Amino acid sequence: MRDDHKLQLKKIKQQILAFCLRHGYVYDGGCHWTAKHLQWLQSLTPEALYADTLSEYLLTYASLSDKLERFDQRIEELASKDEYRSSVSKLSCFLGIRTTTALATIVEVGDFKRFAKPENFASYLGLTPGEDSSGDDRNRLRITKAGNTHVRRLLIETSQSFCKGQIGHKSKALKERQSGNSPEALAYADKANERLRRKYYRLTLHNGKKANVAKTAVARELACFIWGMMNEQYA
Repeated sequence: MRDDHKLQLKKIKQQILAFCLRHGYVYDGGCHWTAKHLQWLQSLTPEALYADTLSEYLLTYASLSDKLERFDQRIEELASKDEYRSSVSKLSCFLGIRTTTALATIVEVGDFKRFAKPENFASYLGLTPGEDSSGDDRNRLRITKAGNTHVRRLLIETSQSFCKGQIGHKSKALKERQSGNSPEALAYADKANERLRRKYYRLTLHNGKKANVAKTAVARELACFIWGMMNEQYA
């Protein structure tokens, strides 16, 4: 439900920005969707029925934003239950994985032990590349996209967190999420975070790979690290 409403919120944002563009309203106060930007939108005075149009857009935006906030609060409550708390806390040690992504991954996958190897888990998510074989010739294709679409999309979105920042740097928010976990889990997550960020930079800056290709490769390896975390295979 949260994902559905998030998509609706994204669409209404696009509609509001398109409305402003059509009517010549240009915002030069910095980033969009900040408190300052919303005040600017509310101060606009289009003529006639266009004023009603903008007003309805802004009401829909506010309603969806409130719903997402309530959903996030409810998800936090669910994640704090005994059956999820420990697993959510461990997954949140990775860069870009917060409560919503962690809980969604856990409930979608269920038992991580049903995958004998991390590669099997990555394959289940459709993150492994396909292959076109003919005799001794083997050509790597795009990822199969055969598997759990929801978790695959979440991990690809998460991989964007590895596209910026200094290798080895940990933000205050990440340190807070990691607090309370075992030394083994922390060391494992730190190794993964450094390795994946380094991998993204290597693929894009040195190997000339497109950003989306590099993000998918990072997501595939992140899936393997998640398998290891959930099965306590820290080696």
